[in-house]
This record gives sequence, structure tokens and C-alpha cells, in this order.
Amino acid sequence: MKNLNKKTLFIAQAAIIAAIYVTITMIFAPFSFGHVQVRISEALTILPVFTPAAIPGLFVGAFLANTLGPGGPIDMIFGSLATLIAALLTYWIRRYNEFLAPIPPIIVNALIIPFVIYYGFYYGTEHSFTIPFFMLTVGAGQIIACGVLGTLLYLALRRHRKSIFHNDKE
Repeated sequence: MKNLNKKTLFIAQAAIIAAIYVTITMIFAPFSFGHVQVRISEALTILPVFTPAAIPGLFVGAFLANTLGPGGPIDMIFGSLATLIAALLTYWIRRYNEFLAPIPPIIVNALIIPFVIYYGFYYGTEHSFTIPFFMLTVGAGQIIACGVLGTLLYLALRRHRKSIFHNDKE
């Protein structure tokens, strides 16, 4: 019965994180998509520090949000994979220093999402924006969302990690 409860808790946490990610992304849709973006929901990428359930939760949340967004299949696939890679790295880095947790999503998204924007949003059209420009704009947005808001979320949750997530660092 205890294993069933752990599995149920894992699935419930992942589903709640996915739902919150999609909701925040869509509420702030004008800032969540496009060549200059601050995806507020990316602050949730700090959550793998607290629970491994955040990894599938963030991936599914990003996939669903990208399905609803204007980026098309390229964003659905590669934007979601960027979130998955960042979540896995955040979960890994927490063992060494939890305060470094915002770094993986900032770097991963600054490296991958510019290609998603360039090929997903502008494919087949003429535009004057370059991939390095998108690296700067996405990186800046990630610093705001993950570095600032994610760190604030971490600081708010860390005192209550056992009561909120019902588990220790795993």
C-alpha cells in the first residue's frame, strides 16, 4: 500500500505541476511566446529540487502549453524537450548546490529555444532577426523567469518542502 501511495503522490504532483505550468503560460501568453519572451511559468523549473515528479510535470506542461501556442510542431517537440533536459539537469544539480538550480533552464533554453523560434515561428518567411539575437532575448527572459522568479519561488518553498511535497530530497 505504501508504494501505491508513493506512486499516486508522484502522479498527482506531476499532474498538478503540469496544470499550473499550462495555466500560467496561457494566462501570460503574450509574454510566453515569440521572439522576445518571458515565460513566467519557467519559474517552476526550480521544482525538481523538491520532487522528481516535477520532471514529467514540467515536460507535459510545456508540451501542452506549446500545443496551444503559435510555434507549431517544432515548438511542441523541441521546446518541450528543452524543458525536459533543463528539468533533468536541475534535478541532478540539486545534489551539489540547490542555489545553482536556475542555471540549467537558463542555459538550455538560451541554446535551444532560439532555433525553435527561428524555424518554428519564422520558417519560410523573411525576417531580420538572427539566432544570436534570439539567444540574447530568450536568455534574458530566462534570467527573469528562472533566475529571479524561480529563486524567489525556491526561497518561498524550501522551508515547507516536507509538508508541501511529502518527501525529502531524493
